[in-house]
Amino acid sequence: MIPVRGYNKHKVAVLGLGRSGLSAAIALRAGGAIPICWDDNEAARDKAEAEGLIVADLNKDRSWEDVISLIVSPGIPHLYPEPNKIVQKAWEHGVVVDNDIGLFFRSYATRDWDRFDVMPKVVCVTGSNGKSTTTALIAHVLKEAGRKVQVGGNIGRGVLDLEPAQDGEIVVLELSSYQTDLARALAPDIAVFMNLSSDHLDRHGGMGGYFAAKRRLFVEGGPEKSIIGVDEFEGCYLANELRQESPSGDPVIAISSGRKLQGDGWSVFARKGFLAEWRKGRQVGSIDLRDIKGLPGAHNHQNACAAYAVCRSLAMAPKVVETGLQSYPGLPHRCQIVGEKDGVTFVNDSKATNADAAEKALLAFKNIHWIVGGEPKIGGIASLAPLFERVKTAYLVGESADQFADQLGDTVAEKSGTIEAAVKAAVQNAKAGDVVLLAPACASFDQFGSFEERGDAFVSAVNDFIDS
Repeated sequence: MIPVRGYNKHKVAVLGLGRSGLSAAIALRAGGAIPICWDDNEAARDKAEAEGLIVADLNKDRSWEDVISLIVSPGIPHLYPEPNKIVQKAWEHGVVVDNDIGLFFRSYATRDWDRFDVMPKVVCVTGSNGKSTTTALIAHVLKEAGRKVQVGGNIGRGVLDLEPAQDGEIVVLELSSYQTDLARALAPDIAVFMNLSSDHLDRHGGMGGYFAAKRRLFVEGGPEKSIIGVDEFEGCYLANELRQESPSGDPVIAISSGRKLQGDGWSVFARKGFLAEWRKGRQVGSIDLRDIKGLPGAHNHQNACAAYAVCRSLAMAPKVVETGLQSYPGLPHRCQIVGEKDGVTFVNDSKATNADAAEKALLAFKNIHWIVGGEPKIGGIASLAPLFERVKTAYLVGESADQFADQLGDTVAEKSGTIEAAVKAAVQNAKAGDVVLLAPACASFDQFGSFEERGDAFVSAVNDFIDS
């Protein structure tokens, strides 16, 4: 645990007692603060009380006496589509609003660091798609090279559940827009912007607000190195904004999947399955990504470029990075190859919760039996029409089935209803060389509690077939 500094003997309110909120309250107490906790869920309140924490209804004005800060969990809106009523209470009482990411950055560095030979580093990864895989990939390569690593944020452990820093340690954090938007302190050593696509727009008041939330990590965080995906206009804009007026382009490393990057600055890009690193107008490194099973498809090649750039920023040799990439096993629910039988490959990409993410999966494979559907998002799968020719049959699940059947047009489709029925039907139709792909392009909440639960159902159904 990282005790929160700066609030000794002060009252700090905590709204939302899930994973990050409860750990924030405990870390505040460890640092000498007096956390005042609230959650609308009675079970969450009971859990906090079992931890010995003070629970008080923050809807009531008397609960705000002497409170100097409110810590808000990521899932609670603080501005759009409208601010939570308790956030509004904080404003009325003149109480500043923050989150656990802000607490982490104000508390991670301590006087103990004066005795370290090598200062710890914090690497932060954000973007619409690929940030979980990139975070896990960076950590994997570093561990394979013998570096001390912790992983947290939106993946793994809550940031305040991490252990205090060790000499030379690297913390790799996946940060969502919900987390970067509100944090009052941001201070990454290296920050990665993967890409930007339409998502969470209601929470940010549109694409401009969504991009602004991501941009804060770089413009307000001031990292030593900014690794920027430049395959969208927003990334090009951000890279240009951060770049110095010099041939080196410091502190920016531009990354891309699918095109060679121009200029004399530092860049890492992937084309036709090969990663290339360029500096000062010449190539200084290259890796063949085509046979790395844990990184299938162009979208994973972008993830590899980002991870490579981070590790090179940490002074790792290209061959050492390549060794780590080669042994990466893949992340569950992100283009995870579950298994193979009778020449048919089964891929779990349950994390593809929107059309843009599903597009990456469809581009990674051919001869696809596509399991798709769930709680639909705006636009459904209409934007994926140019890729329907890669699909042999679509198996429709969840509440989006009728909508997606219309959007699929002439593509062969079956309304399976459930993941289990879809896997059974796909197994009957697939032939050697085909891929059975779960890439729902939807949220999971119509039938499952999370995308992980949905992916586990797919894996279980596949394993039943493989073991039969």
